[in-house]
Amino acid sequence: MLEAVAVKSVTRVNQTRRSYESSLTARGEPFLWGFGGALAFGVLLVVGFLVLVTWNGVTTFWPKPIHVVTLISGDLVAGEPTRSEPFKVGPERLSGLSDAAKARIVKDDGFAHRVLLRTGNFDLYNDDFRWVEDYKIEKTESPPGMFFIERQEWGAFVGGIKALNKNGATLAGDELTLDLLHKEHEAARRRFEAIRDIEKGAIGDVNYELNQERLKIRKAVLKYGDNAPEVKAVEAEVEKEASVLKGRFEVLAAKAQEIKDEDAKVQVVLADINGTEKIMPLSLIVRFYPANELSALGKVGVYLSRWAEFLTGDPREANTEGGVLPAIFGTFVMTLLMVVVVAPFGVLTALYLREYAKQGKLVSIVRISVNNLAGVPSIVYGVFGLGFFAYILGGSIDALFYPERLPNPTFGTGGLLWSSLTLALLTVPVVIVATEEALAAVPKSMREGSLACGASKWQTIKNIVLPRAMPGIMTGLILAMARGAGEVAPLMLVGVVKLAPELPIDGFWPFIHLERSFMHLGFHIFDVGFQSRNSEAGKPMVFVTTLLLIALIAVMNASAVVIRNRLKRKFMVGHF
Repeated sequence: MLEAVAVKSVTRVNQTRRSYESSLTARGEPFLWGFGGALAFGVLLVVGFLVLVTWNGVTTFWPKPIHVVTLISGDLVAGEPTRSEPFKVGPERLSGLSDAAKARIVKDDGFAHRVLLRTGNFDLYNDDFRWVEDYKIEKTESPPGMFFIERQEWGAFVGGIKALNKNGATLAGDELTLDLLHKEHEAARRRFEAIRDIEKGAIGDVNYELNQERLKIRKAVLKYGDNAPEVKAVEAEVEKEASVLKGRFEVLAAKAQEIKDEDAKVQVVLADINGTEKIMPLSLIVRFYPANELSALGKVGVYLSRWAEFLTGDPREANTEGGVLPAIFGTFVMTLLMVVVVAPFGVLTALYLREYAKQGKLVSIVRISVNNLAGVPSIVYGVFGLGFFAYILGGSIDALFYPERLPNPTFGTGGLLWSSLTLALLTVPVVIVATEEALAAVPKSMREGSLACGASKWQTIKNIVLPRAMPGIMTGLILAMARGAGEVAPLMLVGVVKLAPELPIDGFWPFIHLERSFMHLGFHIFDVGFQSRNSEAGKPMVFVTTLLLIALIAVMNASAVVIRNRLKRKFMVGHF
């Protein structure tokens, strides 16, 4: 009996003892684990993408050494190592290898290793890159005297600088020092910039004015008829002005030719690793450096100069090299115009729907339609923008205000204005929905208090509702701006081009030319990555342009967030 009581007492103690370890199912709902896991997975994907783009973008412009590979066959290959990878050796290749190479490949389960060298010299060998397999390599070196030369045309040249021809004299060997080359190169690039300024700037302005004079005659013919006295008067006036412009043209052309003749006297002789020579004007070399003898400070200098050219220069080599300033300008101006259009349109629509419209079936249908618009594919907006804005609206503007320019369209084709309006239509549902939510979030008591004090409905909306809804409205604008800046598909139909010869802003009236086509960073990425002659050459530019586009959108969003937070701090104090 006593033993039975003792056993019962021990059992009670075990039941009441607190356990500090719980089972797995007691630590939370399985759904919560799933939600948390999905969130963590999504964050990892985003972070991984950003890290990938940032790393490849930041390291794109860092100068690399040049490897000279001596093959077993005796051939020499020189180039920048770009990447390496293992690969499966096929039976056809395996049969032609030596016994030692076969044994090594068999030991590695049929795999070998290869490295991709950026060999450049496209004008010599019709190729920029070359794979080199490890079983073909006898030795790899990084000898001095190897230069990486970036050219205005034909891409990079990998090799040595053999001689410099200046005014009939040839400098080579010990006479050809690096300081002398840099000094002559700076002078040559000044000549190149002077020629470009004359041909693209001054002569371009003369051609523009000549074209405007020609349009005056065409306009007079349309207004008065072919042989009207007024037309003869206009022709005489235009001929007088054209003679002055042609005189300016001849002076500028002669000046440009004089600089070209002087520039042609300075040429550089390049030689690749196999001794093949290439003679070219020194002014057509953008940048050069001895890749295997560059100090850390020299590498930083090359790296920064490449970034400076990328951010402030024009593209070259089919957009795979050079800068993206026209694309930065076009993306920024297009996004700014889109926000200017979508903000009042979206806010006024939401204000009417929320504050003035009688709630009923019609308003519900409008709201459903607005929400459905957000799901329409963006290319559909592009087709609509091309058909309505460019062809119908732009064609009508051309017929009314620019008949003398027809059949060449002015507004009757894709341009900056139509692109901005198309993207405004694409993003306006986001602004409407966000603004309605922001208006609904303003406490009803504040409206009633304002009306009770004698304010009209518009005074209440203007002074009470709108200021307190402004943070929410700004949130909608931020979302719209982020989506609009990254859209590419509709722009491909209504204005964006691979290369824009003229920026939308210049020194001629009306100074801002919204009818012109423009470049866009998003389309630039597509063009370089999928439409260039060599996708391998365009890959670094894809990463660095993507990094720039993300940074540009982040800066614009951050600016909008700062404004929103300031508005929130200003008006949250007045809540009661």
